[in-house]
Amino acid sequence: MTPTDNASRLHHPHPDLLHADLPHADLPHADLPAPEEMAAWDRAASADFGLREEILMENASREALHVLRAELAASVTKTGTPATRNAPSPVASPFSFTGLRVLLFMGGGNNGGDAAALARHLHDAGAEVLVLHTRPLGGYRGAAGYHVRLAKRCGVPFRPAGAWPRSLPDPRWLAPHAVVDGLLGTGFTGVLREREAGLVAAINELSDRAFVLALDIPSGLGGLTGRPRPDAVRAHATVTFEAAKPGLVLPEAAPYTGRLHVRPIGIPQAVRARHPASYRMLDDTCLAALPATTPCMHKGTAGHVLVVGGSEGLTGAPLLAGLGALRGGAGLVTVACPGGLAAEVKAATPDVMTLPLGERRAWDPAALPGLLALAARCNALVIGPGMGRSPEAAEVLSALLALPGRPPAVIDADGLFPLAEGLVSLDLVRETDIVTPHPGEMARLAGLTTADVQRGRAATARAFAARCAGVLVLKGAGSLVTRRDRPITIIPLAAPTLAVAGSGDVLSGLAGALLAQGAPPEVAACLAAYLHAKAGQLLLHDYPARGNTPSEIADAIPRARKEPTPCC
Repeated sequence: MTPTDNASRLHHPHPDLLHADLPHADLPHADLPAPEEMAAWDRAASADFGLREEILMENASREALHVLRAELAASVTKTGTPATRNAPSPVASPFSFTGLRVLLFMGGGNNGGDAAALARHLHDAGAEVLVLHTRPLGGYRGAAGYHVRLAKRCGVPFRPAGAWPRSLPDPRWLAPHAVVDGLLGTGFTGVLREREAGLVAAINELSDRAFVLALDIPSGLGGLTGRPRPDAVRAHATVTFEAAKPGLVLPEAAPYTGRLHVRPIGIPQAVRARHPASYRMLDDTCLAALPATTPCMHKGTAGHVLVVGGSEGLTGAPLLAGLGALRGGAGLVTVACPGGLAAEVKAATPDVMTLPLGERRAWDPAALPGLLALAARCNALVIGPGMGRSPEAAEVLSALLALPGRPPAVIDADGLFPLAEGLVSLDLVRETDIVTPHPGEMARLAGLTTADVQRGRAATARAFAARCAGVLVLKGAGSLVTRRDRPITIIPLAAPTLAVAGSGDVLSGLAGALLAQGAPPEVAACLAAYLHAKAGQLLLHDYPARGNTPSEIADAIPRARKEPTPCC
């Protein structure tokens, strides 16, 4: 798997994604509980509703059995051998566990209990199973202890994992047909200890000749970050229970999760409603919320976007933002720039209008009255692409943000610099605005390093959202969208075709177009980030090794928008 096929690795989307009658101010989404929130769901199901943990574990193990059966059935080759990572393309056929050797690694927590319960189901289904456990069997308590004892009574064999591979009863177990990873769950923090690291390495070594299924999360992977600590199981498939966790859907987790299955285990909806998740995820169903077109619409009803940007040497950025706005469906696009640069900004492109400000090749505050007059008449502003970092540019930004009754604005690129440096007050950013920093710009806004931002993207986003009234789009592979007191929306898409200068300018114009067409700011931000990423993925067809231009990203936006739309 590569990060670019992250969206397609999610199998059997949760029914939450199928919600249809949501208010316009929201989008259909799937809840993503943080690991501690998932643990709270389990506790609440038991404490508030009397749903025993043993039942939840039984449900989880049965769902894991169904997923393993489906995965192995799909990967059985014509010779009847379950496929591994290097095997030929899968061929679907009737499937039975009878005669298959399944090796299960059981950790000391509830994840291990899931493995013990699954081992019993596999044993009853005819598979030859062996459970390697990391804790003395007498030390398992609660639901995990119950399922360990039940599995033993049913005849499931257990062996200590610590002596791997000497603890194996015979060499055949060095070549199992399937391996189940139940070592560590989503609550894992810190780094792998020596023993678990050795077992993770053993599972990864087996993955070349056996199918590997991870229970809830590949052992060693951060449930919140999607990063290995420092190594993790590389599964062919992962079955996660009740809801995906944030780290599982991030693009960087794809090499470890394989195909991701989300399976319900019976947590009552009332529990989820009382304890809402702090993360959520979009999929293609969100695109149904894009502004609708009508046969009678005209350019005046499709929204007028004013792009404010451009400076010496940076005349392409505002034009790219303008193209992004046009490809996003705006009816009119005007680029306001220093008058002496207007011809370079327009670049003989007939598609956008220009508003030359003064005659200089730099920003001239004396030309502000004309700019403010047009800004007041437009439906959305995009401020910052290629604007430069001069004091005069900051003065223009400040005047635009302070304009009474102005339209919503997207603040991007150099428009973020005066906010980060305190040259323009962050208090001028309104609830209707969107700010779109990349990690480097986010670092400047937050007073951190870029590495700090990337290590803690969600925490950084939340901290900034608490200080800023607008909607934040923290760009990157798996962009994050949030605002004050709202969940973080993860855009679970990535494409290397987006890693090119000017890509962010296109995104800012696209967000401006959606604002201009009446989308609420949080919806516009989410849709723009999702559609932009989809456009990047479409370009992989013609540019699998990159090499595309930012204007081609803009050109792909209508196709990305059209893809899920049925023909009339």
